[in-house]
Order: sequence, then C-alpha cells, then structure tokens
Amino acid sequence: MQQYIAISTKIKKLKLYIVPTPIGNLEDITLRAIRILKEVDLILAEDTRKSGFLLKHLGIEKKMYAHHMHNEHKTIAMLIDRITNGDKIALITDAGTPAISDPGFLLVRECIKNGIEVECLPGATAFVPALVNSGLSSDSFCFEGFLPQKKGRQTKIKTLLNESRTMIFYESPHRLVKALEQFITFFGADRKASVSRELTKMYEENKRGTLQELVDYFKTKTIKGEIVIVLEGNKNKPSEGEEQN
Repeated sequence: MQQYIAISTKIKKLKLYIVPTPIGNLEDITLRAIRILKEVDLILAEDTRKSGFLLKHLGIEKKMYAHHMHNEHKTIAMLIDRITNGDKIALITDAGTPAISDPGFLLVRECIKNGIEVECLPGATAFVPALVNSGLSSDSFCFEGFLPQKKGRQTKIKTLLNESRTMIFYESPHRLVKALEQFITFFGADRKASVSRELTKMYEENKRGTLQELVDYFKTKTIKGEIVIVLEGNKNKPSEGEEQN
C-alpha cells in the first residue's frame, strides 16, 4: 500500500508587535507580552537603558535598538526592510502603550503601507485609570495628550472651549500648576477636574476638585511623577443664536 507523507508548509506572516509595558508597577505586564518579548528577534525601545531594567527583571535577554522621536524618521526604512526579510520585531516604549503620546505611529503607518500586519497587545496606558479614578463622566471623552509647550498652546486650549466631553491631558510635573492656571483662564475656576500622578506606584495620588482647589493644593507641593489631568467638559449649552454663529 502506497503511503503518502503530508508536508505542512507554514507561511510566515510579516508582523510588527506593539507591546505595552507597565507605567510603574512591574506586575502590570501581561503573560502574553512576556511571551512575545521572548520570541521576537529584536526589541525597539524608546530608551534602551530604561527598558533594559524591565527586561532584566523579566529574565529576558534580547537585542534592543533605540527607536525614539529623534531617529524614527531615519530608521523606518531599515526596520521595514528587516521585517520584510523575516525578522520578528516588537516595539515598546518607556511606559505604557506605544504610539499613545509616544513613538510608534510612524512605524505602524509604514508597516500598513507595506502590507505588514500590526498586532497591538492590550495593556497598560495611563489615561484609562486616571479617567476612571476621576469620578468624571467616562461614557464620552476625548484624549488630547500633551498640549504644545509654547507656540500654539493657548490656541489649542481655545478650540476646546465648547467641548462637552470629558477631556484628558498629559502634563509634566513642572508645568502642572501653569496648565491648571491656564485652564482657569479659559474654562473657569469652578470647572471640575482631577489630577493623577505616580499611577500604579507606591505614592500614587488622585486629587479631585475644582480647578482653583487643585491649583491651591499643588502650589504647596513638590510635584513629582508623570501627570494626567482629567477635565470636565462644558455643560452649558450655547443659545440658539450662538449655535447659528
């Protein structure tokens, strides 16, 4: 009796993995994320030194390549080339989900253009716990990320004057009070807001109140850690005449 041997041929898909990393507490990385980081050929990291601590903690020894806002335009072609030639590559950032106010968007866009599959794993990102902790409406919200530092900052804020959804901003510690004071100028001192810092870490703090109360509180503090500001939307409906304008 003639025997036939079935030969399984597996077509290797070209793929980029987007892997979220903890925003503070190292326990907040998923089992799947750990597996992917162990399996890939190369890990793209925003800061290889910071990511090196995480990989060491996880017991992962893997080649890393710096991929950040200062070099991402120059290296994309090379990375697309490597993926096309069969390298499995994962992109991580210092903390949270890549491409959310971090490098990643340009590489993802270029992968899609070149027919490379992009797989984004679910995981940590700072604005979700900050929104939930705020106590403000979370059924409809907009994420604004970092406001421009200088040029265009006030112009951007003005575009949000009639925004009725809850707004979420990222801010640095040394600009927090300035940002809150600018919000008072445009949105009013009584607008409700929440400030979250050091999320998932030992000294996590979620401070809620009016914008004026938050300014008064943080003016007396030494502010450290990454900041998320959650701001209540505009609850005052414009009159018919204003709507027509």
